Amino acid sequence: MPQVTFLPHEKFCPDGLTVEAAPGTSILELAHDHHIEIESACGGVCACTTCHCIVRKGFDSVEEADELEEDMLDKAWGLEAQSRLACQVKVGDQDLTIEIPKYSLNHAAEAPH
Repeated sequence: MPQVTFLPHEKFCPDGLTVEAAPGTSILELAHDHHIEIESACGGVCACTTCHCIVRKGFDSVEEADELEEDMLDKAWGLEAQSRLACQVKVGDQDLTIEIPKYSLNHAAEAPH
């Protein structure tokens, strides 16, 4: 089973975390299942950028972003070539390393899950 490593993030995952993940699981779902409370103001339906993440390892193994996700990403703070929305990235058959950016554009943070 592939492993997903979340790099340390001061607020959401201070020590970092590596977990096994079933293929097809979204990065957002995986994070929330392991108490990494990445923001998701839209509820994970690709309607905001609060779950913006950067796929530092394994980027080529995930499905390409569709046009809607690309349009949303254009609004994300700190956009990089390997930026994705955690609600849209699904674990494939290779290990991934995920960085949660320091900032997100969230006008109203939702309650923890």
